Amino acid sequence: MATYKVPKKVASVVVGEESAKTTMRKANTSVANTRSNDYPPTKTSGIKIRGTGAATKGVMARGPMA
Repeated sequence: MATYKVPKKVASVVVGEESAKTTMRKANTSVANTRSNDYPPTKTSGIKIRGTGAATKGVMARGPMA
């Protein structure tokens, strides 16, 4: 017969743990032409790849290039 590990309790993050005011302050909202927070900066890491021609999705590659 197989023996199994005894399950142990793991501390979990409770959804809605922080107050509603804090959650609303952190939320990215936009009204008309005004935004509450800045957009994340553009990713500039990666290597330029060859043979892209008239690329519409960019010419930089990210990830393992093995």
